[in-house]
This record gives sequence, C-alpha cells and structure tokens, in this order.
Amino acid sequence: MPRLSTIFLTFFFILAFGSALILRPLMYYFELPASNTQLKHFDTLLVLGYPCNTDGSSSPEQRERVLESVREFKNGVASHIIMSGGAAHNACIEAHAMKTLAVAVGVPADDVIEEGTAKDTLQNVYDSYKIMQSQGWNSAEVISSPSHLRRAALILQHYPILWRTHASEWPGEYSFARILAIYISEIKQTRRIHTHGFPPNAPFPQAAATASN
Repeated sequence: MPRLSTIFLTFFFILAFGSALILRPLMYYFELPASNTQLKHFDTLLVLGYPCNTDGSSSPEQRERVLESVREFKNGVASHIIMSGGAAHNACIEAHAMKTLAVAVGVPADDVIEEGTAKDTLQNVYDSYKIMQSQGWNSAEVISSPSHLRRAALILQHYPILWRTHASEWPGEYSFARILAIYISEIKQTRRIHTHGFPPNAPFPQAAATASN
C-alpha cells in the first residue's frame, strides 16, 4: 500500500509539474492584449508580411492577410494600407505581391503603400512606423494571421501609437494539424521573448511613450 501511495504521489507531482510547464506559456500567450485603444477607425491598416510563392504570387496565408485588409478598407476602418515585407524567405518582395493582390481586387493603388525592406516582424512594425511618422499618422489596425497577432502585440506595446490587432482567416488549404503546429510555434516564440527579452539590436523607437486616446 505505501508503494502504491508513493507511485500515486509521484504521478501526481509529475502531472502537476508538466501541466504548469504547459499552462503557463499558454496563459501568458492568450492574455496578451489585442489593443491599447477603443478606436473604431484608424489612420492606416498595417498588414504584416508572409512569404510569397517562388513565382512572386501570394501564398495562401499571405493571400488571406491581404484579403482581410481589403475587407477592412472597404468597410471604412482606414483609408490607407501599408503592406509590409521584404524578400525575407525567397527572392520575391512580399509587400509588392501583397499590393498587387489588393489592387487586383479593387483597392486604389494610391491608397496602398509598400514597405518592402522588412525581414521579420520586428522590422515590419518599425519600418511601417517610420512610414506612419512621415505621413503624420498615429493609429493603425494591424492585420495578420490569428496565431501571429499576440507576438505582434508584444512589439506594438513599445510604440507610441494607438493600435489594435485584427485577425485574418486561416487558408482553406490548411489542415487542423498545420494550424495547431503554427500556434505551438508562436506560443514558444512569445514565451521565449517573455523569458529572455528581445534581441539587444531590436529596432524600437528611442523614446516610446504610452499612447492613449
């Protein structure tokens, strides 16, 4: 009987410890804010990049981010769109493919700005912020895939702008297993940032004040 009690207690502590290791990153990830404002209309939409197909066309996940921005643009959420993304994963500039698709489905070309240098999410936000400064814009709705937005929020908290995140749809081509794998990867990345911080050379504004409306 004592042996069974020892086995039970050992199993209980292993289960509790394992649950803590899993639940803490999950709680941190899902508790990250979705906005810092109650605004309903913004100076611009900011679409975070995703790799193109190798022929320069929009890949499924990139396509869904762009199409969501088009819906928000047509719904009057903002009158401009910044497409952000350089040639990060192949020779194709993401922002150009994204603008091409947006214009093809009815957004005036003059209302879409290409930010075609960023190689990661940190640069997406920083380089787009510089565009916003040049235009005198102080607010943005940030559009990306559902799993990506919480990591984006970690970055946006360092900026003196009003922002909210807005999720695109998952591509119909994606299986549940693929979406789950993407979420797991994002949860790991946000947990790593929470534990170790951003890289020392992370591009943030030098004096980011807390924005409020």
